[in-house]
Amino acid sequence: MLVLPPFTVIAPEAEHTLAKVLRSRLHVHQPSWSDVKALIENRRVKIGDTVCADAARRVREGEIIELLIRPASASRNAVADTLVIRHLDDHVVVVEKPSGISSVRHPAELEWSERRRELDPTLYDLAHAAIAKRLNRSLKTLPPLRIVHRLDKETSGLLVFARTVLAERVLGMQFRKHTVVRRYLAIVPGTLVARTIRSYLTRDRGDGRRGSTRSADSTGKEAITHIEVQTRLPKHTILTCRLETGRTHQIRIHLSEAGHPVCGEKVYIKNMNGTTVLNPDGAPRLALHATELGFVHPVSEVIMHWEMPLPADLTRFVAKLQHGQ
Repeated sequence: MLVLPPFTVIAPEAEHTLAKVLRSRLHVHQPSWSDVKALIENRRVKIGDTVCADAARRVREGEIIELLIRPASASRNAVADTLVIRHLDDHVVVVEKPSGISSVRHPAELEWSERRRELDPTLYDLAHAAIAKRLNRSLKTLPPLRIVHRLDKETSGLLVFARTVLAERVLGMQFRKHTVVRRYLAIVPGTLVARTIRSYLTRDRGDGRRGSTRSADSTGKEAITHIEVQTRLPKHTILTCRLETGRTHQIRIHLSEAGHPVCGEKVYIKNMNGTTVLNPDGAPRLALHATELGFVHPVSEVIMHWEMPLPADLTRFVAKLQHGQ
């Protein structure tokens, strides 16, 4: 039996196919290409928390790959069965996003065949399948879901899709006006105090990485994160982060630039001088969770609100940190 401890994709491996990287890592076993392809297609490989059965899938730096002892459960419908739907009506659906699943498909993957999409489903795909099952409808008879916001792949938590053009327009307006309630829990090393972080985020802060600029210019967009302390642990802090704006990776960037990168962070861990902010905490993944979501229903105008506690993996991580480990 082929055995391989979980490993993190490093820079030289990034953008290579899963099959190529896995075969390279299994070199001591001298597996053939067909051996590696069979492992993947038989659902024995996980990327993050998600089984990947697509041998041609390009891996990204920082992703964690695990070789399973036995095959995981199969179809998209089987995975969709485990997806928690918190609310469903004719206009919106609110779901609990697991970590390790992309919210929506990357533009480069839009031309994938249905079979390949089945092998590597997104939250969009799973939510669509879960709705079809709940309503006892065929996927082909359901209108497409409409995207109004996203969560990072490794971030868990509450997410809403619009189901109609009207809902997409009204919810989109609420997000643009920053009236949607979005609260996150973040576990970080060290001790912080309550504060509001304001900066202008840009794709290149000067060292090739997304981050804050010193002033508003043609590229920087204002980003505001309100931070409160929820729980102090022996060497860590659980923070409540409320977004006033919703820029890409906003919380991760703001906390990293404050000197306290989110536990499990693999991207925003370098200072401007190129040095790495060490965070050897043993986090199972990025310790960021969208714990609260609220908005005005786009049709009924009823105020709607949901909360979701930390999932099991982060709950176990917090228990370990409470003992100073």
